[in-house]
Amino acid sequence: MKRREFITLLGGAAAAGWPLAARAQQRERMRRIGIIVPASSDDAEYQVRVGALLQELQQLGWIIGRNIRIDTRWTKADVDDTRKYAAELVALAPDVIVATGVSTVGPLLQLTRTVPIVFPAVADSVAAGVVESLARPGGNATGFLTVEYSFSAKWPELLKEVASNVTRAAVVRDPGTPSGIGQFSVIQTVASSIGLEVFPVNVRDADGIERALATLAASGHGGLIVTSGGIAEARRDLIVTLAAQHRLPTVSPYRSHVDSGGLISYGPDQIDRYRRAAGYVDRILKGEKPADLPVQAPTKYELVINLKTARALRFDVPSTLLARADEVIE
Repeated sequence: MKRREFITLLGGAAAAGWPLAARAQQRERMRRIGIIVPASSDDAEYQVRVGALLQELQQLGWIIGRNIRIDTRWTKADVDDTRKYAAELVALAPDVIVATGVSTVGPLLQLTRTVPIVFPAVADSVAAGVVESLARPGGNATGFLTVEYSFSAKWPELLKEVASNVTRAAVVRDPGTPSGIGQFSVIQTVASSIGLEVFPVNVRDADGIERALATLAASGHGGLIVTSGGIAEARRDLIVTLAAQHRLPTVSPYRSHVDSGGLISYGPDQIDRYRRAAGYVDRILKGEKPADLPVQAPTKYELVINLKTARALRFDVPSTLLARADEVIE
């Protein structure tokens, strides 16, 4: 399914369902699903992900206007908007809420311990206090991990593989989350073993990112590693633009960064996680409890390389790396 088709689904699914509503409501109970997204409503990448969720729900028999109603809120990764929209959704008393990342799940859990919450992506749900354990979440939230901390080791290795002359790298992370601390620790350990010096940059501080990358570029032989987290995705355009401006090779867990002009991404298939989240929504709507549904790790990963960006940065991507890639953007 192509990106444009997913986006079309967002607008077309409701229209397809409404003509059937009057008849179907007599036979089926209308269920309410809230969706809260840490991005702006015009973010094409998140439109695709939400579209994948809705498509999978449709495949499972949940049709907008016939047996489900969707209430969506786009927070733009703004803290105040997140709190406001979380409160709005909880007040609607939905049957389930789909929320991405600790930045949205956390505020929801402060408001309700009864409304089921499914997260397509949370980096460390146990350390963040979202669930009691991966096998037995125990509360009203469950879903899917972003990445395991050990996976973070692959990003500095990839950076050195594509740009062997890089000796120092900025690591964009969120220091206010357990995952931001945990991922940086793993990166730091691996980096020291491959001759790479790394230093953290706060993803929430846009001006700080700009200053840090300018300083890094001026020192020469610099690179950039982006860790996982909703704020990092929200800052995608800023990070990609600055990396291009300062000619910094960049490794990210998100293919959306590469689609926007970044060099390399290696991480979980984001669309797959939203499809799998729809499966959990289906099971909850049919009576299962989030407390009994285990938090699952990613099962599909993808390596994406932007050769156009590599040429602009004057890097020769090794043929061995190209051979491992799931997709190469020319």
